Amino acid sequence: MSVVVAYKWAASPNDASIAPDGSADWSRAKAAISEYDPVAIQVARDFADAAQAELIGISIGAPDVAGSLAKKAALSRGLDKAVLVADESLAGAGATLTGKVIAAAVNQIGGVELVITGDSSVDIGAHLVSATIAGALGWPVIPDALAVAGKPGELEVTQVTASGTRTLRVTGPAVVAVTADAAQPKIPGMKEILGAGKKPSEELPLAGLGVVVPTGVDTQASSRVEPPPRAKQLITAGDPTEAAAELAAWLRANV
Repeated sequence: MSVVVAYKWAASPNDASIAPDGSADWSRAKAAISEYDPVAIQVARDFADAAQAELIGISIGAPDVAGSLAKKAALSRGLDKAVLVADESLAGAGATLTGKVIAAAVNQIGGVELVITGDSSVDIGAHLVSATIAGALGWPVIPDALAVAGKPGELEVTQVTASGTRTLRVTGPAVVAVTADAAQPKIPGMKEILGAGKKPSEELPLAGLGVVVPTGVDTQASSRVEPPPRAKQLITAGDPTEAAAELAAWLRANV
C-alpha cells in the first residue's frame, strides 16, 4: 500500500530580482523544493505513518529534478522513495502537462489510492495541478485540506471553507491538495540528509508513460512588474534654505 506526494523542484523566487524594465530576472535563482511542498510532504509522512503505508514522492521536470541535490532535498524530508520523470521537454511544463505526467507515473507505480499535493507551486501559483492530476486519473479532488486522516481508500478530510471548516469522508482513491498551514514541516538534520543518499529512487522514461508532449500548446505563466510612475516636483525657490523647505514639504506630502 503506497501514498504518493507530488512535489516540484523549481527556482526560488527569493533569489529572483526585478530588472529595470519590470521583468523578473531568474538567472541567479537557485532551485529548491517549491515553498509549499514541504507542508504536503509532512502531511503525507504523518498520514503514511498512521496508515503503515509507503510514502513515494513524485517529481517531474527538466533533467535537474533527478540530480543528486534535488533527490537528497526531497528524500531527507521523509520520503521512503522518489520516482522521477526527468526530460528536457518537461522544462517549464504547465499544469496540464504536469498533471498528465504525474498521473501516468502514479498508474505505473500501481496500488496507489491517495495522492497529496501542496497548495500550489511557488513559481507559478496556478492552483491547478491537483485538479489536472485528478482529471487524468479519473479521481475526485479535494482542495483546501487542512488535515487528512484515515487510510487510503477511506479518508477523513478536514476542508477549509468560506465559513470555517467541514469534514468530508471519501471512499475510494482521491487527490488531496493541502493548505499552506496544514502542517509544520520538520527541517532535515544531518542524519536525515546523510540517510537520504541511501534511500531508493527510480527514473521513469517519459517515452514509456504514453504522454504526448504538445508543441506550443501547454501554457507557462510569466509576470512583469510595472514600476510606479515617478512623481515630478519642480523646486522654484532660489534661496537654498527655501528650496530645502519646499523639498521637505513635498516629501512629507508624497512619500
